[in-house]
Amino acid sequence: MGILEVKDVSKRFGGLKALTDVNLSVAENTVHAIIGPNGAGKSTLLNCFVGKLIPDTGSVMFDGESVLGRAPYEINQMGISRVFQTPEIFGDLTVLENMMIPCFAKRDGSFELNALPNMMGQKDIVERAEEVLEDMNMADKRHDHSASMSRGDKRRLEIGMCLSQEPRLLLLDEPTAGMARADTNNTIDLLKEIRDRRNITIAIIEHDMHVVFSLAERITVLAQGTPLVEDTPDNIKGHPKVREAYLGESA
Repeated sequence: MGILEVKDVSKRFGGLKALTDVNLSVAENTVHAIIGPNGAGKSTLLNCFVGKLIPDTGSVMFDGESVLGRAPYEINQMGISRVFQTPEIFGDLTVLENMMIPCFAKRDGSFELNALPNMMGQKDIVERAEEVLEDMNMADKRHDHSASMSRGDKRRLEIGMCLSQEPRLLLLDEPTAGMARADTNNTIDLLKEIRDRRNITIAIIEHDMHVVFSLAERITVLAQGTPLVEDTPDNIKGHPKVREAYLGESA
């Protein structure tokens, strides 16, 4: 049994079959990549992982509990954090202020921007945010306004914001999309450090195969909403079904 178990999940949008009888098991403390061509159903599946979408049939279980229909704060409390394709940070706040928000929300269960002055007065919250910034090698940027940062630094900040909630499962939706190669490589190094230092499971959707094969221990390939193959990176490379899904022709 994996920490994340997907059983017989199907999802339609009108006449479109987005997912069909998907079964997937993500083992604890591993990096599991989900890849496939555009329209393969990857983002739909990820949205099912966090309860944002409810499948027409099937179940999604995290550590033995269903995620379906749960509010975002309940998903976080279960131990699941998600990094979106476009970094979701407050551009008018400093790096430190952004990092304090999830630290505050973890203790309080919610957060609204009008609570910012109260948050700033909480010494334990400030100290926790400072610790995470040190861990992410961003302490020197604590007073920078996040809107002025590179996409790579914004992604590093968002990952840190997720990690401040001490998740057991980190979901990454194309974390290197739109990055320069140097930022991509820095993000790969960061995720390797996270994997090695923390007791954490990572599930990643990514189109960049350099990222996938640098990080993943297991890979699931989707095509037209159906898993084609699940295997190790070495066995995925050159697999005829994978080549057909990506190239549109039989090997």
